[in-house]
Amino acid sequence: MASSVNYNTVWTSIFEPVSTFGFLERYGRLSDLTKRHDLPYHVVGSDLAGVVLAVGPGVNRWKAGDEVVAHCLSVELEDPAGHDDTMMDPQQRIWGFETNFGGLAELALVKSNQLLPKPAHLTWEEAAAPGLVNATAYRQLVSHNGANMKQGDTVLIWGASGGLGSYATQMALNGGAIPVCVVSSPEKAEIVKRMGAELVIDRSAEGYRFWKDEHEQDPKEWQRLGKKIRELTGGDDIDIVFEHPGRETFGASVYVAKKGGTIVTCASTSGYLHQFDNRYLWMNLKRIIGSHFANYKEAYEANRLIDKGLIHPTLSKVYGMEDVGQAARDVQTNTHQGKVGVLTLAPTEGLGVRDTAKREQHLDAINRFRGL
Repeated sequence: MASSVNYNTVWTSIFEPVSTFGFLERYGRLSDLTKRHDLPYHVVGSDLAGVVLAVGPGVNRWKAGDEVVAHCLSVELEDPAGHDDTMMDPQQRIWGFETNFGGLAELALVKSNQLLPKPAHLTWEEAAAPGLVNATAYRQLVSHNGANMKQGDTVLIWGASGGLGSYATQMALNGGAIPVCVVSSPEKAEIVKRMGAELVIDRSAEGYRFWKDEHEQDPKEWQRLGKKIRELTGGDDIDIVFEHPGRETFGASVYVAKKGGTIVTCASTSGYLHQFDNRYLWMNLKRIIGSHFANYKEAYEANRLIDKGLIHPTLSKVYGMEDVGQAARDVQTNTHQGKVGVLTLAPTEGLGVRDTAKREQHLDAINRFRGL
């Protein structure tokens, strides 16, 4: 019924860092069943909210007619490595990016252990928005596989009003942590304040230039950021850095984390080749944790927070399928707020709500990002 755009759709669209047809070819070599993914077209999209049309042999938990959302972890689970944390499965892939038949379509093909109950108080497009980024933020920030955030932790969140950061901000607030939200405009600062964040850094107003040129960073700018953080927090340094811009910010992230602090990283939307001064890491006993999407349990818990009304969608704009290219362009150029949704089979916005009483209770929070 609906899907949304994530940065992996941008990477697919521009064939960077690699063409995703290579992923499909390799997956197709795995078995006779996976050959169907190796096609001269790629149905992309790593989020969906919709209705189960049919189930395959051995599927018992779901049936035709069930209203569901899907998370994007595709695993085979034939190797023992995947049975402690399914993200460690050697055949772990991101559906709709490293597999075919993703969510930006009228029909999608998923594994049964990708499905989760659709929150009944949300529309199709609202329910489709959180999936990938909400579960990613949960593992990265909350899970013991990530930063294992606790009450009172001071958390630096880059891009705090964006698709990923907007969920990290909510989780920090909901979990009793203290988010320090980094944004790039006064308008984005107002967005995170509306979510309840009090400590906000507007990068554009501060004029940070972490790189002197293409090859050399400026440690004085790291120090200036650290001073600003301490001004906001009353002298506290950062326990956890929620990292996803990558190359542009990583040196600063390592520097500003407190002694013994944690930098948890994914995505690298500004570049994959991170550079940092290792003296600030090794001599201050800091940790860098790599985090990638989420396992089924983590995705379930993240979706449960949505269903309970503790975390809310950050959907700002919705396109039709005919304009999905523009939706991806919005995300690529960072001209969007929160998440950008796409209607697939749903004919109009506003459909799919089953629990109107719960919706009314949370309506203001659900609509915080709309029209921005």
